[in-house]
Amino acid sequence: MQEHRKEYKRRKRKFEDSNFAICAAARSSVLELTSSIDGGEDFAYSYLSEEFAAKYCDETLTPSSERRANAIRKLRECEVRNAAWNEILRDRDPGYNLLPRVSYKSFLRFARRLIRDILGPLSNELVVGEFSGGASTSRRRTESHPASKYVGKADVTESAVKYIDLIKVECPLLKEYAIFDDVRVVEGNILFTVPKKTDIDRCACKEPDINMFLQKGVGARIRRRLRRFGIDLNDQSLNRRFAEIGSKDNSLATLDLSSASDTITIEAVRALLPLDWFLYLNDIRSQQMEIDGDNYRTEMFSSMGNGFTFELESLIFFALMRATAYFEGISGVISVYGDDIVIPSGMFDAATWLLHSFGFTVNMEKSFSSGFFRESCGGHYFHGLDVTPFYLKRKPTRLTDVIRVANQLRRWAFADEYRQYEIPGLYRSWCKIASFVPKGLWGGYDYALDTKLVSPPGGRHVLQRVTSPVGLPSIGSYAHWHNTNWNRQHDPKPGRDSESTVQKCRLRRAKPGAPVCLHFFHEELV
Repeated sequence: MQEHRKEYKRRKRKFEDSNFAICAAARSSVLELTSSIDGGEDFAYSYLSEEFAAKYCDETLTPSSERRANAIRKLRECEVRNAAWNEILRDRDPGYNLLPRVSYKSFLRFARRLIRDILGPLSNELVVGEFSGGASTSRRRTESHPASKYVGKADVTESAVKYIDLIKVECPLLKEYAIFDDVRVVEGNILFTVPKKTDIDRCACKEPDINMFLQKGVGARIRRRLRRFGIDLNDQSLNRRFAEIGSKDNSLATLDLSSASDTITIEAVRALLPLDWFLYLNDIRSQQMEIDGDNYRTEMFSSMGNGFTFELESLIFFALMRATAYFEGISGVISVYGDDIVIPSGMFDAATWLLHSFGFTVNMEKSFSSGFFRESCGGHYFHGLDVTPFYLKRKPTRLTDVIRVANQLRRWAFADEYRQYEIPGLYRSWCKIASFVPKGLWGGYDYALDTKLVSPPGGRHVLQRVTSPVGLPSIGSYAHWHNTNWNRQHDPKPGRDSESTVQKCRLRRAKPGAPVCLHFFHEELV
């Protein structure tokens, strides 16, 4: 009887993966989506056709090894350029006219004062950071939950070792549980690449654990302080709204920089930041980078993967643009989100020159100051209309891939209320892809999901990704919860162990009373 019960339980735990592999016809429908739409000369359609496969990565097009090699080659070229700019900035004459009748010294005085006001005084509580869920120099991505980084081994660079005792003073809990005691000193970070475009990957770095903890504290501080000056790095919608306005009346320009984080040079940061802040950030960054087993001393200040790179570049670009507007006598909107910059159109040329003067390169293909197209923070607008494309980044293999593309196509179709009439074949193209989705999964409402098809009310089911619990150390879990909630007014209760998501899905009943689709093709209303 006992054996029968065990067998029953084993069978009960088994399930059929509802995120099944799609057939060749479904795959072809997705891959050939834009060619199946007869959009004529419509700008939104032409733009979608051009961009749809721009980020598609497949071994048959460009092998991953070649994409990685291209990314590393580009990074090395940036470092050669960074070395030259470090020398230029180090030796620049304070009397050099950076702008007409504006000396380098005068410009730096204004920009430094602004940055000092934003950063505030350097204080000991700045060392209270947190861990991210990404890989570090001591842990792979599969074992990198933040809670696990509070116990066991922890890497740190030599220049950051001196801050470990200060962390334990500011975080007594970490000292009480002997966290950060198993420390290994390493040279610096380790480079890896992730897919970016068809022909090239994106470079990023795995940071030492304790360096990342400290870097995240700096990043959180800059993020909080920038909000006081109207820059909210938790919200991209503001930049998108400004891009829409600029596309209507040509009043605002959008700038995008090439390899922005990789071209923030050491001397640029030294010139712009207060000395005490520069010295602290210099201590906690990785000053060396390991590429395929070899270590190199970097000319850039910090790379992608560093816990404060995004916030630091936002701070620097905001200060440079505000200073440029002040000396040019131009008023108006200045908004920054990383290297996505919005400024008055009248200061585009001065801003471009000024950024170049600090070693940055404006990507002229993705920067717009005239005409009626603007792009910022993933929002693309033409004459005030949303023409934001969607991208196919990998070969579609599963049902969720089909649902994702169908939902994105439907969102794109209704971004402009007249688009379905201007491009009559949209509904037919959507139906062709949607036909490969079981009817039980129709009736969704959220375009961002790939577990239910957005369509008129219909199906009663939804895909639910199968998750498997990840065993986490109890001390690490408590330390992580305590450290990320110590300054909140209302502390949430500690949750259960985290879960890691896999591709398998269960078929579940959709919750009754869920919202319904609000946009319908006119053919669906007949």
